Amino acid sequence: MQSQPSSLVTRLAKTPDDLMAAQRVRYEVFVKEIGSSGPDVDHDQRLERDQFDPYFDHLLLIDSDASTDVMGGVVGVYRLLRQEQSKKIGQFYSEDEYDLSILKTSGRKLLELGRSCLLPEYRGGAAMYVLWNGLADYVLRHEIEILFGVASFHGVDPVKFAGPLSLLHHRHLAPHDLRVRANEDAFQAMDLIDMPDLDAKAAMLATPALIKAYLRLGGFVGEGAFIDKAFNTTDVCLIMDTERMNARQRSIYEKAGRV
Repeated sequence: MQSQPSSLVTRLAKTPDDLMAAQRVRYEVFVKEIGSSGPDVDHDQRLERDQFDPYFDHLLLIDSDASTDVMGGVVGVYRLLRQEQSKKIGQFYSEDEYDLSILKTSGRKLLELGRSCLLPEYRGGAAMYVLWNGLADYVLRHEIEILFGVASFHGVDPVKFAGPLSLLHHRHLAPHDLRVRANEDAFQAMDLIDMPDLDAKAAMLATPALIKAYLRLGGFVGEGAFIDKAFNTTDVCLIMDTERMNARQRSIYEKAGRV
């Protein structure tokens, strides 16, 4: 049964135990559920982690009614990297998949989003909204102008996602001043079906919920998908420009940040 919103709160990870709880949630979702892997995954301790983790802020969704759980009550995670933090690493995480030059030279304040996940029993209801409230508060506090990050289809056969990928390309491709491009070593064209032949309704229904949430807030996608065989995903890069959000979208987003 899904918990009531009153038991759900967000905060940034503060301690090594907080970070381990986040990595354990990520293991449950990305490794156990999706089948991802990587050189830094710790199967003994059930931690999905990588070398970038120490440089990120980790936004935690905590269920106070589950505080005795092995994950410390953490039931959802967002990994956040501001541009000034990325300079300590020398790159954004998603630069392994996308050429971000057009964003990095824009002169605008950037925030990379990643590793967004919820435990299965918290999906489809208030939990994602509460997590987004925390994200909106973070964005407003740091005066972020552009948010971006990769979101995934589970699997590495793009033909299975031809409808959604084509819909994203035809209807939600980023304008040129935001249009990042997938790196050529694993570039996958997204316009697999011509628009007149596309069942747009079925394609949108087959689009992952997180991607649809970005689109509702006026998000765009970069050019091309990236096939990530190690992570068992087909990735798209989502970009959201706060200046391009219409009045209604901005009102919803800023209201969420004040909840």
